[in-house]
Amino acid sequence: MADERLLLTKVHGLSDLELAALLCLVNREHCIVSTPPVALNELVEELQLIATKIFGLKCAVVDCTPQTSLEDFASSILTHQSLAAARSGSPLRTRNESYFSRAGISPLTSVTASSPTGPGTAGNSSIANVVVARNLDRAQKTVQIQVLELLRTRRIFTRTSVQTAPKQFLFIAALGSESGGQAHVTLHLNDYFFIAHWHDPDDGFPNLDEAYDAADGAETASTESVLKKSTHDDVPPLADDPLFSEGDIAALAKLSREVQIEVDVTRYQMNVVSYLRMHRAVAGGIEPSATKHFEQLLKCLAPLHSLDFVTPALVHLAARKVYLHRVRIVHPRQERSMQWGSQLEAIESILEGISPEDVIEDVLSMVAAPL
Repeated sequence: MADERLLLTKVHGLSDLELAALLCLVNREHCIVSTPPVALNELVEELQLIATKIFGLKCAVVDCTPQTSLEDFASSILTHQSLAAARSGSPLRTRNESYFSRAGISPLTSVTASSPTGPGTAGNSSIANVVVARNLDRAQKTVQIQVLELLRTRRIFTRTSVQTAPKQFLFIAALGSESGGQAHVTLHLNDYFFIAHWHDPDDGFPNLDEAYDAADGAETASTESVLKKSTHDDVPPLADDPLFSEGDIAALAKLSREVQIEVDVTRYQMNVVSYLRMHRAVAGGIEPSATKHFEQLLKCLAPLHSLDFVTPALVHLAARKVYLHRVRIVHPRQERSMQWGSQLEAIESILEGISPEDVIEDVLSMVAAPL
């Protein structure tokens, strides 16, 4: 019990991005994380630090473009054993430019799609535990389908071998968008993602800020030493004592499996799903896989609130994360009441400015919670 309280204390100290990663690791699922395009680079670097510092996992970053090929993608998600074994100082530099500036050299050098694995290296390579795909929505559809196959089968074919994903495996699509509801990838891949989270830059990037502060302090002590580190270190080092170990994640998974859902709460959950599917602003309904993810997240959230049962408040919280990327707003001409003679101008005025976030909040306000 004492260990459980200590574990929950650590959970309650997490940032929103760290909590999103933890929820996915506990459920062995994957997520979409978005932020305004101007802050996307900082978001990716923060996710790298979360993987290595908070969870002690190897991380690879794939920079996706319309020119990214299947071979580029497959080679970019691999990490080399020789690089992972070499732990050295933090590859940080002085942060002189503005907080969200893209100019200058990044303090964390990512593994990009322009650096394919050379011949003969497949034998000592493996898929990284955490893969961050920057601008995945810009990649060709064939690449996004390859991502879907990777998530579904947990393996990928390279030129020389078949690589299997590690037991702890998290794929994060890092997208630039002005709101969470605008961040999408290709349809079937989109539905395979567990949750979506939009990070407000005003909430900050605590791990990245801490890394820059450490770099500033090191430069004050020795400018030459910092420059030397920035030149030779390519990836953030793995933490020797991460905040969450594999055992901690397994313990949270065990607690989530023991959570009970009362029939009244299940009915409430299903009503929310039904209202979302039938909402006049939703195009194409909601995929059934979302309902499974909905229940998974509910059971995972309960232990984090020191509960062994699900409450209506947790249904609200889970719905905002599970359906954020799944709700697509219908075009006025395809709105269902147009079949019965509605005026296009009236429908356009109703749908004007409505977003997936608005749809979810509208449904949650319409469905009565159990007493």
